[in-house]
Amino acid sequence: MENHENPWTLLSEKIAYDNNWIRVTEHQVLNPAGNPGIYGVVHFKNVAIGIVALDAADHIFLVGQYRFPLRQYSWEIPEGGGPVGTDPLASAKRELLEETGLVAASWTHLLHMHLSNSVSDEDCYIFLAQDLSQHEASPEETEQLHVQKLPFDVVYDKVVKEEITDAITVAAVLKMKLWLLDRK
Repeated sequence: MENHENPWTLLSEKIAYDNNWIRVTEHQVLNPAGNPGIYGVVHFKNVAIGIVALDAADHIFLVGQYRFPLRQYSWEIPEGGGPVGTDPLASAKRELLEETGLVAASWTHLLHMHLSNSVSDEDCYIFLAQDLSQHEASPEETEQLHVQKLPFDVVYDKVVKEEITDAITVAAVLKMKLWLLDRK
């Protein structure tokens, strides 16, 4: 059995940056070899949420928006966040309605994962939303969104061809492919 104890020694820490969404902490450490080092950790104040909204004909909804950090446009499943400590499903329901105007009668937990775990502690929860009804979307002021509905296989091909590269969407679509295969 491998040793799973923490090989890092924390010497000190200080907050380097803090806003409403993230906190960056600089840690002075001794690395696993015992040498001094520095480790920066990004703490997310929200958990990431992703929703695969699947209709009865196996079409899913994608949301397109310009992603400032990447300086490019991105097509993704509906995504957002919810404060740490709140119910991820409640956050998923809110995000789906805000971004697409959709309400789902049926929800299934698909996946829990950590995003960029070498530099952050961000958790992500992905849900499958089914039995959809259309209502009015209400995106946040920071979001200029475009929504499209595509056959799942078209979206899967876009993931395989690396035309869709958003990590949450890639993981969700690959998990959904397995789910759809098991369903048959």
